[in-house]
Amino acid sequence: EFAIVSGSSGTGKSVLASRLGRYIVANGGIFLSGKFDQLKQSEPFSAVAGAFNEYCDVILSNGRCNRVSLVESRLRVALGQEAHHLVKVIPNLRNILIKDEAANCGHDEYDCVDPRKRLEYLLCQFVAVISTSSSAPITLFLDDLQWADEASIEVIKRLLLTSGASHQSKSFFFLGCC
Repeated sequence: EFAIVSGSSGTGKSVLASRLGRYIVANGGIFLSGKFDQLKQSEPFSAVAGAFNEYCDVILSNGRCNRVSLVESRLRVALGQEAHHLVKVIPNLRNILIKDEAANCGHDEYDCVDPRKRLEYLLCQFVAVISTSSSAPITLFLDDLQWADEASIEVIKRLLLTSGASHQSKSFFFLGCC
């Protein structure tokens, strides 16, 4: 599921989303946020990566070893030898996959036909794992969608299509502002 809030600059869209985020967290949910920047359009996935870096920090700071272990093992299965590509985009993921040598090795980033499509796929795998590994619903909020790079738009589309077609849809919600 998803919602897009649009309106003129300064009308309170981001404030509304922030208040919603506080409500979600107060009720046991996970609220991840990222913000696109007009000057960072040349950095693919910047806001998405920021939000998922935040997730890695949240899960590690909660201190529940069982949950971290569950996410770690599911990510290892879902990402396999491709984990290192996602660690380049989500650096804090290395802290979850710390024992995973694949996350730490320096494979050539051009070892496939379309590296961007691979990252889109891996980001979707990441969301599938975190959505199904938590009893808490996850909301991904991305602000200033009008400044999103093409790669981020494509991964958002793919996330919405894949999460809507699977059982993770009840655990994953996308909120965008533009």
